[in-house]
Amino acid sequence: MGLTSRPLLYAAVLAALAAVALTCRLWPRFAGRGPRALLGRLGSLLATQLALVAALALAVNTNFQFYGSWHELLGLYDDAPGAVAKWGGATGAGPAGDPTQGLVQPSGPEGLDKVHGLPEGPPATAGKVETVRIVGKRTRLVDPAYVYLPPQYFQPAYARQRFPVVVALSGYPGGIYLLGQHLRLPQTAAALQRSGQAQPTVIVMMRPTVAPPRDTQCVDVPGGPQAETFFAQDVPDALRSHYRVGHDPGGWGVLGYSSGGSCALQLAMRHPGTYTAAAALSPDYKVTPDPTTGDLFGGGRDRVRRREEHDLVWRLRHLPPPRVSVLIGTSRHGEKNYPAAREFLAAVRPPMRAGTVLLDRGSHNFATWRRELPAALRWMSKELTFPEDVVGAS
Repeated sequence: MGLTSRPLLYAAVLAALAAVALTCRLWPRFAGRGPRALLGRLGSLLATQLALVAALALAVNTNFQFYGSWHELLGLYDDAPGAVAKWGGATGAGPAGDPTQGLVQPSGPEGLDKVHGLPEGPPATAGKVETVRIVGKRTRLVDPAYVYLPPQYFQPAYARQRFPVVVALSGYPGGIYLLGQHLRLPQTAAALQRSGQAQPTVIVMMRPTVAPPRDTQCVDVPGGPQAETFFAQDVPDALRSHYRVGHDPGGWGVLGYSSGGSCALQLAMRHPGTYTAAAALSPDYKVTPDPTTGDLFGGGRDRVRRREEHDLVWRLRHLPPPRVSVLIGTSRHGEKNYPAAREFLAAVRPPMRAGTVLLDRGSHNFATWRRELPAALRWMSKELTFPEDVVGAS
């Protein structure tokens, strides 16, 4: 049974209930003073606690999709995605599939079947959300994605039209399911576009955890996963090869919450030729290695410099500011990184531009991010240029 499957969750709940019932039934037998009675009491308590914790953990993971498979939970992809070692080998491409089939490949449901409130009806009137896998032609990394295509994408009047695109990134360790079910990104985008508050836009929902369970922080790790190259070069190339999206960076934005917001800022400021707008909800402003990341910067004389260049305040103070626009979502009360947000915003100078979605009270959770999301999408729509180039133009 899969880690997020309902049968596994129901089996764990039944096991927990059985452990509680069995403990209640056998407890009188362990009422003595001898070592056997003591071991019996300790064993029954331990078994019951483990069963309850396992059921609770499975329920939380099934709902929030922190780990999508046993491989991720057990850390079998810690050094690099499994596809990298098998690419082109005699046994085929492994989990990555065959890259000759395209850089954007059809995928299974990836939890989309559990997301509520998605657009329903004919694509030309309601739009469509599809699941794919995006394959990096440089990095050979593979990441699942939900892709929201607006109704206009399917209408004859727009048959040759390219569309602006927003790459949306989840936090760590959550997956794309959270962007659909808990952030409600495609539902909110569709509603804003129907009401004319946002222009028709393709939204590509991804997770920054390209080498699960390792948190690469969208960094090119020396000798490890090249996450930055994947999102800055491979993903745009793959999307342009498969969808009618703009070729000019003025039509490209990146959005994220928590560590996904940190990635959004990093990608826009370090690659303004790819993304010209970034909306970051509750981000961090520098990359700090921790037990979930491992060593992100390698050794050698350039280690300190690499780390400094991933400190966005340091970049603003020591390097020319990029010609990009950023939006920061934060709260005066409840957000621990509010002082860091103020420091970052104070360091911004032209030609870079910055705005804020500033709540009086909020926290590091989906309730806060859902409040900030409509304003962030409206802002993004105003920042992105609707592509002028059309399909088939010379």
